[in-house]
Amino acid sequence: MKIRDIVKLSLNNLSHRGMRSWLTILGIVIGVAAVVAILSMGAGLQQSITSQLGGLGTDILTVSPGFSRASGMGFQGMAMQGAETRSQNLTVRDLQVIKTVPGISVINGIASGSVDTVYLAQTVSASVRGVDPLAWKEITTSNLDSGRYLAPGDGNSVVVGYNIANTVFKQPLRINTQISIGGKSFNIVGILQASGGISGFGGDDSAIYMPITAARTVISNIETNQFSSIQIKVADAGTIDQTTSLISQRLMFSRHVTNTTVDFTITSAAAIQQTLSSVIGTLSLFIGGIAAISLLVGAVGIANTMYMSVLERTKQIGTLKALGTTNSEIMKMFLIESAMIGFIGGLIGVFLGFIASGTLSEIGVRLVGVGGRAGAGSSLTVITPELVLFAMGFSVLIGMISGFLPARSAAKLQPVEALRYE
Repeated sequence: MKIRDIVKLSLNNLSHRGMRSWLTILGIVIGVAAVVAILSMGAGLQQSITSQLGGLGTDILTVSPGFSRASGMGFQGMAMQGAETRSQNLTVRDLQVIKTVPGISVINGIASGSVDTVYLAQTVSASVRGVDPLAWKEITTSNLDSGRYLAPGDGNSVVVGYNIANTVFKQPLRINTQISIGGKSFNIVGILQASGGISGFGGDDSAIYMPITAARTVISNIETNQFSSIQIKVADAGTIDQTTSLISQRLMFSRHVTNTTVDFTITSAAAIQQTLSSVIGTLSLFIGGIAAISLLVGAVGIANTMYMSVLERTKQIGTLKALGTTNSEIMKMFLIESAMIGFIGGLIGVFLGFIASGTLSEIGVRLVGVGGRAGAGSSLTVITPELVLFAMGFSVLIGMISGFLPARSAAKLQPVEALRYE
C-alpha cells in the first residue's frame, strides 16, 4: 500500500469518527495554546527588558550607599533589601577616590530626594536630582523631546522627565514655564522623551533634573559634601567588570571597610539585565512546563481514541491483512492517524496561542504599562518561528508517541481472528 493511500485512509477514518476526533484534538489544542502564550510572554518580557536596559548604557556604573548582608552582592553588586543593611552617604572624598581609577571617562555626583513641587496651584511630591550639567549631559541616555539640556551657567533651570511633564500634573508642562520646587521658582529649559528607564541609569521619566548647587538648597536631607549616588561612565564597556572591581577595592580602602563591613553598592545596567533575563527565562520555562501537563492529558486522550479505533476496526484490519497489507503498513496507518490528530491540534493551538498572547499583551501594556508607553504599539509577547515550529513538532511527536502502542496492537492482530471479531 502506498503512503498516499495510507494517508487517505487515515483521513477517512478520522472524519468518520467525527465528534470523538474533535474532542481528542481539543486536548492538544488547549495544551499547545497555553504553552505558546506563556513562552511568548516570557520572550516578550525578555525583549522588553533588553530594549529598555540596553538603552541605559552598558558602560554606566552607579555607586550607591548601603549594603545588605542578607542578600549579599545580588545583581553583581546591587544592594537588595535584607535583614541587615548598612548605609552611609557618599561624600566628595569618595568622588575623588573614584576619579583616580583608570578607564573612567565621566563621573557625576548626584544629590536626590523627594521635594514638594507646585504648578498652577497643584502640589505633588516629585523626585529631584541635582547633577553636574556637563557630566550629566555625557552620561544620560535620555533624548530631548523639546528644549535643551542643562548648561554650566544655569542657576534656576530644570529639565523634567516625560512623565513629570505630561502625566503628573493636570496641565502639561511646557518649555520656558515656571515651576515651584521646594518653595523656589525654577524655569523649565528642557523636557525629556519617554525612555522607560530604570532610576539611576542615564535617565528617569519621573525625575526633575537641576544643577547640584540648586538641588542642595531644596533637598533637606543631604549635606553639602554628600551625594545620594555617583554615576560613572567607563571609557570601554568591555572593561566594566575590571573597573567595577577596582572601584570597589579603592572605596573599601578609603572608607576603611572590609568585605564583611562594606557599606556601598556598585550596580551596572548590564548585570541587572542579565539577572532579570535569567530569572524570567527560568520562570517562563517552569510555568510552560506546568502548561505542558495539559499536553500529557491530551496524549492520554489520543491513546484512548486510538485503542477504541483498533477495537472498532478489527474486521477492517483483518480484511486489509487478508488482501496483503503488511504489519508495518497497518502500523503506519495508525501512527499517521495519531500524528494527524497532533498536527491538527497543534495548528489550531498555535493560532489560539497567537490570539491569547496578543490579548495578554494588550492587557499588560494598558493596565501595567510594561513594555513601553501604553498605546504606543508596544507588545509584551513575542512569537518566534522557532516557537511555532517547536509547538507544532512537539504536538505531532506527542500524537505519534500516544498512538504507538495502539498501532502496534493493531499490527499484531491475526487476519483470521480479526475477521471473526464481533
